[in-house]
Amino acid sequence: KTGEVMNVSQVSYFTLSAYFDIGPFKYGIFLVIMCVYMFIIGSNVLLIAVICVNRSLHEPMFLFLCSLFVNELLGSSSLFPFLLVQILSDVHSVCAPLCFLQIFCLYMYVNVEFYNLAVMSYDRYLAICHPLHYSTQMSFSMVVKLVVLSWCLPFVAIVVMILLNVSSALCGNVIDRVFCNNYYVASLSCSGAMASNVYGLAYTFSVLLSLAALILYTYVKILQVCFSGSKQTRQKAISTCTPHLASLINFSFGSFFAVLQSRFDMSRVPNVIRIILSLYFVTCQPLLNPLLYGLKLNKIQITCRTLFFGQ
Repeated sequence: KTGEVMNVSQVSYFTLSAYFDIGPFKYGIFLVIMCVYMFIIGSNVLLIAVICVNRSLHEPMFLFLCSLFVNELLGSSSLFPFLLVQILSDVHSVCAPLCFLQIFCLYMYVNVEFYNLAVMSYDRYLAICHPLHYSTQMSFSMVVKLVVLSWCLPFVAIVVMILLNVSSALCGNVIDRVFCNNYYVASLSCSGAMASNVYGLAYTFSVLLSLAALILYTYVKILQVCFSGSKQTRQKAISTCTPHLASLINFSFGSFFAVLQSRFDMSRVPNVIRIILSLYFVTCQPLLNPLLYGLKLNKIQITCRTLFFGQ
């Protein structure tokens, strides 16, 4: 169908051209990816259960963490089962509705992750820089509002983006990726996807850069308190902010790799490296977050030890 003008409604499937024949090694890769996926599901579900069961963890920071772990389940489940099927398949294609569903889920994951990290930065800023007003400003109703906004605003934004792509005419159905990617679907548009590109740029500059500015501002203020405060204040700030900062840096690197591949010619880079970099943002973040928060936050460690080993 390449070269033929089609409406999205006429496209029954998309071909994923980034896959290549790896022979019998596909079974080993299948097992590795399956183990990674099982670890992600098990660790994130465990931490969600720990936070829900223990009433002492029903604090803003841990409720935001719970939202973050739920989002990790969304992102990993949007990709890993699909990858497992494609690895064992000889025909690497996906029906159009499933492709757009995967785009929706993956972009939801990326946006909700960014919103959650921004909200958690604001929460740490209030706790460290304004501790006397923290309980009043970060009440339970405020936590609920922030969590709902972290999910609802990306939902509306991604639905609009999908609708813009669905309404455009396509001049092909080949995606140079191992999963469905909105940028590559939009690039198949015969009109150049101007509406989608303008909307994407407007959303990025108006919303995502605002969240990035909020994160930067909060950490500048936190660092000021660390350098000017007592040793105890400094230790508390470091212990609570280190996992969040590590998660933020890891997610930023993953997003950077994804943008780099979408916007620049990567044909000189080996295919295996390109595939690994394209999967980084939705593999390492759900994999590392449970380890970062589970190993660094004392309350979660104590609750896990109590659940498994008793008092």
